[in-house]
Amino acid sequence: MMATTHALAGVVLAVVFATLFPETAAGTIPIPVVAAALGGLFPDFDLYVAHRKTLHFPVYFSVLAVPALAVAAVVPTTLTLSVALFLAAAALHSVMDAFGGGLELKPWLGTSDRAVYSHYHGRWVPPRRWIRYDGAPEDLAAAVVFAAPTLYVFDGHVRTGVLVALGVSAAYVVLRKPMVTIAQRVVDALPAGVLVYVPNRFVEDFR
Repeated sequence: MMATTHALAGVVLAVVFATLFPETAAGTIPIPVVAAALGGLFPDFDLYVAHRKTLHFPVYFSVLAVPALAVAAVVPTTLTLSVALFLAAAALHSVMDAFGGGLELKPWLGTSDRAVYSHYHGRWVPPRRWIRYDGAPEDLAAAVVFAAPTLYVFDGHVRTGVLVALGVSAAYVVLRKPMVTIAQRVVDALPAGVLVYVPNRFVEDFR
């Protein structure tokens, strides 16, 4: 799924918290909302270093998120809410990846059996492909669904950020396949001396 979809899904967690506890920071200031969005993005920071393995922890993030959310519910400060929402969003991202496509650079072909790595189980979780690949039309639909409650509950900078994320998502959906075609041509044209600096998965999938 798109990074923006994950970020918007994370923000939904902040919406839920703000609805349940409207007097807390989650419902009054944007910092916990930003933390939730960053938590939704964080696992994908491993894009060029063992993607969906290095920073993806579907079990461990979930284990950490549960007590953090409990603490935030009892002591709802800006810090506790931000930490809890960050961890919960990172956990949600890691779990959601199992419902998308595989790791191949052309995931619409459905050739990969690796969706996300579970460090707890010591193995790759296979893709279920409910959302066929990042940037698929249904991925954009999911982003819109996740954005809707946030647009309803929040205004100001949060609302603007969500609308920007939707715009980026729509553009990515349009450009997703053309970008791969261009990237493949670039890789094919690179000399061997340069290819050694390109992550292996980009080279292997194209050659």
